[in-house]
Amino acid sequence: MIPDKLKTRLVKDREMTTITLRIPVDVVDSLKAIAPHKGMSGYQALLKAYVSEGLRHDEALHTFGSAARLVEALRRHGVPDEVIEAATQEATA
Repeated sequence: MIPDKLKTRLVKDREMTTITLRIPVDVVDSLKAIAPHKGMSGYQALLKAYVSEGLRHDEALHTFGSAARLVEALRRHGVPDEVIEAATQEATA
């Protein structure tokens, strides 16, 4: 089952926003050089692809990873959210 949050990512006409991001010139030059080799129209498309790839990876770890499954199991067994949150913070500190 795909969560609703991920289903919205499949919609092509999603609302967009403009951001300002400071990136070193040499990194932009590298993006411009690599983009055509990856079939991208330009460096911004490649940058968005890299961000999306990293985000999907991290969301998968946090949404579907073993820690997330453990948290859901603890909730089903009645462990209070405060205890789960404290244990999560302790484990990641």
